[in-house]
Amino acid sequence: MDIHAFTDVAPASPRPAGAAAGLRARAGKPPSPRTLSLSAPRFSPTAIAGLCMAMLWASPALVLAQTSADSDDAGLVLRASPRLQENLSSEQRGKMPVYLEGDELTGQTADMTTVTGNASLRRADTMIRADRLRFYEPSNTAYADGNVHINRAGSVFDGTELQMQLDSNEGFFKDANYRLLPNNGYGVASRVDFIDRERSVVHEGTYTTCQRNDEASWQPDWIIRAEKISIDNLEEVGVAENGVLEFKGVPIIPIPKMSFPLSEKRKSGLLPPTMSLDSDSGFTYAQPYYWNIAPNRDATITPTAMVKRGLALGGEFRYLEPTYYGTLAGLYMPGDRLRDRDRWSWLWQHIGSIDTPIGGVGLNINAKRVSDSDYWRDFQGNSYKLNERLLNSEASASWSRDDHSLLLRAQKWQTLQDPLSPIVPPYDRMPQLQYRYTPQNLPLGLEGSIEADATRFRADTSLLNQPNADRGYVQAELSRPFIAPQGYITPKLMLNTRHYNFDNSGLATVSSASITVPTVSLDSGLTFERSTRLFGRNLIQTLEPRAFYTYTPYRDQSMIPVYDTAPYDFSFATIFSSNSFSGYDRIADNNMLTVGATTRFLDAETGTEAARFGIAQRLRFSDQRVVMPNASPVNERWSDIMLGAGINWTPKWGFDTTVQFNPDSGRSVRSTMQARYKPGDYKTLALAYRYQAQNSEQMDLGWQWPVDEIFGSKGKKAKGEGRWYTVGRLNYSMRDKKLVDSVVGVEYAGCCWSSRIVLQRLQNSLVQSNTKLLFQMEFTGLTKLTLGADPLASMRENVPGYQSLPSGNGSAVPSRFSNYD
Repeated sequence: MDIHAFTDVAPASPRPAGAAAGLRARAGKPPSPRTLSLSAPRFSPTAIAGLCMAMLWASPALVLAQTSADSDDAGLVLRASPRLQENLSSEQRGKMPVYLEGDELTGQTADMTTVTGNASLRRADTMIRADRLRFYEPSNTAYADGNVHINRAGSVFDGTELQMQLDSNEGFFKDANYRLLPNNGYGVASRVDFIDRERSVVHEGTYTTCQRNDEASWQPDWIIRAEKISIDNLEEVGVAENGVLEFKGVPIIPIPKMSFPLSEKRKSGLLPPTMSLDSDSGFTYAQPYYWNIAPNRDATITPTAMVKRGLALGGEFRYLEPTYYGTLAGLYMPGDRLRDRDRWSWLWQHIGSIDTPIGGVGLNINAKRVSDSDYWRDFQGNSYKLNERLLNSEASASWSRDDHSLLLRAQKWQTLQDPLSPIVPPYDRMPQLQYRYTPQNLPLGLEGSIEADATRFRADTSLLNQPNADRGYVQAELSRPFIAPQGYITPKLMLNTRHYNFDNSGLATVSSASITVPTVSLDSGLTFERSTRLFGRNLIQTLEPRAFYTYTPYRDQSMIPVYDTAPYDFSFATIFSSNSFSGYDRIADNNMLTVGATTRFLDAETGTEAARFGIAQRLRFSDQRVVMPNASPVNERWSDIMLGAGINWTPKWGFDTTVQFNPDSGRSVRSTMQARYKPGDYKTLALAYRYQAQNSEQMDLGWQWPVDEIFGSKGKKAKGEGRWYTVGRLNYSMRDKKLVDSVVGVEYAGCCWSSRIVLQRLQNSLVQSNTKLLFQMEFTGLTKLTLGADPLASMRENVPGYQSLPSGNGSAVPSRFSNYD
């Protein structure tokens, strides 16, 4: 017969008939134990089932309470209960009783109690099982020996002998096996000392996150063997001392002292070093230090040594507030030996917004600067796109309310020139003020907007050979859409007026200029549908013809320099536009009609698009005379034909193509074709062909694929674990007959570690390229060892459709009830 011992069990009183009474929660500290019950209370199966249903219905966190015992019509309300809380406070835990259970119980009240045979002790979220268990009530101390098992809020320990003070959780455990709840890490130890509720020390122990499989010969892929391992669940960090890291049974790294995370919580300390080897800087070693300043602020400081260049110091500071957030970062290298000068870079990114009684106010800053024009090629592995040749720095303040918005912006560019491939620097906006009004409830179904802008353009006039200027413009639009299920028609009227004041540099033929250009357009389209069946699939086919007419009278704009304007690329996105130029310095004189048609095949059940085909062409009724400087007028009546197709017949296959075809020459002017094949997770093939007449012709191949399936075998694991994968991207210039960019690598992801090695060669000028070897090994829940820039980031950026392999233990937040005894 099982014997149960409870600290103060009061018999239940009968429930009054007709009373609106519910289950009551016992509050306060239970009375001191007075007696030990030597016979278990007996309940019928029906009573036990009813009690269980009542407890489930009450829920882990809520119980029913009676609002008023004196009122016949008093209702039931819900009251918070601490019964099954995830985390218990010390005060709550101290008020909870101790439960003892076993085959045989001896002892006396308020002294030592001994339980033998299937002995167990439970208090709050701590449970102890053993062959023999003694509980000394005056000090609330438990002693256990023989197959001892303890579960402390989900973390479990098994061993031969235990002593623990239940209030302070201080004690020790001999010959222990342990498993930690936060990250499922585990190991063995000759002894575990419990310092308090959150801290413990493992002596002569091991630690790993590798999970055992069913093979009898299984051994963890990596393991730490250390003289001392300190576990701090409050800080969620472990520290190993005087140990070694073994991989596949081979010691690889000695560990005088190393900390490792027990969760994703941030902590200050040294991060894994980064080592790289490339053709420009030689061997590079970077040792970052992470500083967890506050929950909403942190910093990373990174000293770096480059064999060919010298020493550098980099840093990053991040901040996060309810209404704004941002990043400050920089690098300084005194005396670069290869360039014989100091090198530096900095950036500041800030995004903020706040609601005020007068509307929403925003402040955005995106500032970047580097020391010299060679920075982009010498430091290609840097973050925040500081390896671009055009670095934009701007600050803007914005305001919006209802239909009105206002923007004040200052923008300045830094142009990094290459003598072999010079680029024209853009104009700075110092400053720009823009107002926009977009009313939402105009009468008669009208839609409209007004945009006013004043900008001061500044640049080095000796490089651009045109004057700086102040420009102001106002552009108004008014349209009336007529929309029906079978189609639509939208007439629109636009008016653009501009005024320029030029500086007195001597480059302007006039001191000022003004021009006003009106535009009218008519956009229309129809939609036809029919049911059809192709290749055994029920589909809905649409036919969507479209006609767009626009007229803009000629206004001479040849005396106006170009500040923010460029011709649009000819594409499906721009062929139905009223202006051939972006920006506001040129408004094209157009008298033309664009006609086109699109047909789509939609799945009859889901509505997803299985295929799409389109064609469009312009008919020009008069020559276009407004052109960019030094460009020839457009005089052909019929434009090139735009052809497009997209096929996604199954989720595995996809094909997209766009062709600009010249009917006079019978040849393609520009073509883009892309095909992808993705039969499952971690499997993708992407092939692209890009052609532009008299300019470039390139093939691009990207892939991610299991190595074993390349050679005809099928892997057993479909979710990415335990297999080698090859990844890469090759960009080949058919015109130059050479590889432009290439990224090729292999990677592996196991249950508790992953590894990837990538060879990356990227072109950084017409005649130069940079080659890097990237290597990374990650021990799940421990650390990363990285050689070179992050290969994972390189694959995500360069390989189309790349999918990161699983990290091992997952990211679910553990609960003590998921490992409950």
